[in-house]
Amino acid sequence: MIGYRNTVAVRAVGALRAVRTTRAPVTRTLIVLCCLVFAIGPAGGLNPAHGSGDALLAAQQAYFRRWGVVPTELFTGSARAALTPATALFVHGSWVHLLGNMLFLHVFGAMTEERMGRVRFTLFYTGCGYLALVGYALAHSASDQTLVGASGAISAVLGAFLYLFPRARVTSVLPFLFFLPLRLPAWVVLPFWAGLQWLAAGRAGQGPGVAYLAHVVGFGLGFLFAWVRYGGPGRRGRRPGGAVVGAGRTTRVKASPAPAPEGENQP
Repeated sequence: MIGYRNTVAVRAVGALRAVRTTRAPVTRTLIVLCCLVFAIGPAGGLNPAHGSGDALLAAQQAYFRRWGVVPTELFTGSARAALTPATALFVHGSWVHLLGNMLFLHVFGAMTEERMGRVRFTLFYTGCGYLALVGYALAHSASDQTLVGASGAISAVLGAFLYLFPRARVTSVLPFLFFLPLRLPAWVVLPFWAGLQWLAAGRAGQGPGVAYLAHVVGFGLGFLFAWVRYGGPGRRGRRPGGAVVGAGRTTRVKASPAPAPEGENQP
């Protein structure tokens, strides 16, 4: 019994140490860039150069229109419009929108980046984020609402995390359970979250709001990428150099999956 307890204690300490010592320069850089873009742009309301009142509102609308995805313009053959699914990943519509997305990226991005490697994670993040916004635009090709936010890319990170670390314990706060913190495995929390996004996407209208379909597309792309790239016997949980990660232990991460990462249309 004592030996068993010692083994459990060693594994728990190792799991926590793995989370704390994870190096994720790409994840941190993405968070800094998103926060910096938001602070400089008119959406944050911090830059006096954008004015106030009606002038600020007009600046925000023009800003979203320039850097966000407009479905009716995306497939016109314009080179500028074709770049907007990439630029929109760094634009957010409000403080809540920004902080919600950055929380999820901070929690799930670090371990995913460490598993994939810096270059592959960068390509994965931007590629899946781009395709998630394009997927939303295809489904709403007649909409002239502007789509901004990193939620498609972050949802892809969640999908990859589910495949790579299905047993990782996620500390969740669920409103319908009186906000009691619960530690549940990723294979329970993340599919539940994805299901909620799918149901919400079916009820979403054409007006401003959360682009749930971008979440669903991103999540599916992320899971599919991880399955294709890291699937197969003996491949899951291995670093590119051959070292095994996550084997024989349960990693703990802290998050609050109830408020989903957001991908908002123009407010």
